[in-house]
Formats: sequence, structure tokens, C-alpha cells
Amino acid sequence: MAALRYAGLDDTDSEDELPPGWEERTTKDGWVYYANHAEEKTQWEHPKTGKRKRVAGDLPYGWEQETDENGQVFFVDHINKRTTYLDPRLAFTVDDNPTKPPTRQRYDGSTTAMEILQGRDFTGKVVVVTGANSGIGFETAKSFALHGAHVILACRNMARASEAVSRILEEW
Repeated sequence: MAALRYAGLDDTDSEDELPPGWEERTTKDGWVYYANHAEEKTQWEHPKTGKRKRVAGDLPYGWEQETDENGQVFFVDHINKRTTYLDPRLAFTVDDNPTKPPTRQRYDGSTTAMEILQGRDFTGKVVVVTGANSGIGFETAKSFALHGAHVILACRNMARASEAVSRILEEW
């Protein structure tokens, strides 16, 4: 590593290049995982990019996947008459990031309950809100009520709860 650093080759533009001591491997069903030999650990995410990958498609023409007596997968290249434990499809991996529903909007500390519930209809839904006579609880209860929900205010003080109901009904 010191020689690479001296030659200026320790820094690379490739984000897919593995750090020293890491190895890229595949499971029998084509999922890519990474082995950290220094810490003797494995993980699914690429150590630099954090992306998950899988191999794309079938083996190249003339290749075959076999399993040795220890259960370890190896690959046979019948054309060049070679065997290897390295999956030849690793050169053609694809990112496999789980699809997350697209976030329509981001919220922060100044976002109100009304903004979060914008465009949603809670008609026929029952909502229980604790601490609903003041603060965040009150704003949440009010927002649900204004969006059609049947809201149950769970409060310790009955007089303050009645006052909160009155304030919500005034706005409604």
C-alpha cells in the first residue's frame, strides 16, 4: 500500500474500486456481497458506495456453474478449459437498490400537521390523540378533525379537553 501511495496510485476515480483487504463475491443465486479480510466480516453493501448489487443475466456462452465437495460454488469455462471461483458475471453487475416509494415532499421542524395531511381524506377513520388539549397533540387532533376523521381527545384534564373541542369546532 505504501508503494501505491508513493506512486500516487492509491487514490482512484472509480467509486466501485474496493478498499485494500476487500473482495467481491457472489451467492449461488447471483447476489453480490463483500468480504473484509482485515476484520473477517462480510456485508451486502459496497464498502465505498453503500449500494447493493446482483449479477445480471446468465453465464457467458461456454461457462457452467458447479459446486465442489465443500459446497462452494465454482465456475467452469469449457471453451478455455479453466475453472475459477470468481463469477465471470461480476464484470456486469447491476445496482439492486430496493425500490422505495417516491417521496413527494420532505418535511422539517416547521412543517404543520395540516401540511402533512394535505390532500388526504380520513372520513370514516377513528383517531385517538393523547395530549390533545394543547401543543402538538391539539394541532394533530385539529388537523385530523378537519380532514374528516372522528377524533377522540385523550386528556387528563376534562375542562381543558372540553375547551380544546370547542376551539376545534369553532374552526371547523
